[in-house]
Amino acid sequence: MKPKKTVAIIAGILFITVLIHLLNKELWDANEKLLKEKILAIEHSVETIDLLDVTPFEWEVVYSFDPYTPKEMVYETVGYKWDRISETVSEGMNQIVFMKEGKVVCYLYGYPENNGYGLYFSGENVNGVSQMLTANEDDLTFQVKRDEGFILLY
Repeated sequence: MKPKKTVAIIAGILFITVLIHLLNKELWDANEKLLKEKILAIEHSVETIDLLDVTPFEWEVVYSFDPYTPKEMVYETVGYKWDRISETVSEGMNQIVFMKEGKVVCYLYGYPENNGYGLYFSGENVNGVSQMLTANEDDLTFQVKRDEGFILLY
């Protein structure tokens, strides 16, 4: 009887650990989906928008990484490694990381035409590979541009 209880307890602990890990991964995925919905819902008559108005989650800093930035530089810039990151492989791709309290809360990766939207901005240069905006300190006014089937915020 004792070995079965021990195995059941260990299995339960492993299950909870994996579940917590999956839920943490889903935070930036869920927020990216919410961000996409908000941006795609911008009315056609809108020409400029505040980034805070289309981010349905709290964030403090957002980074935009240059094309071809190595993963190690992304990790160094944001302050930690997380397991779902890709390097951009060509010009025009987005690699945007929103952070709150030192953790990734939203991760946007890929071509705007594939994602349905894209973000491009200039801000404080960080490590020579990224631009950074701060939620409460920077001007977050973006121009809204529409292209064939997708929206770009500049």
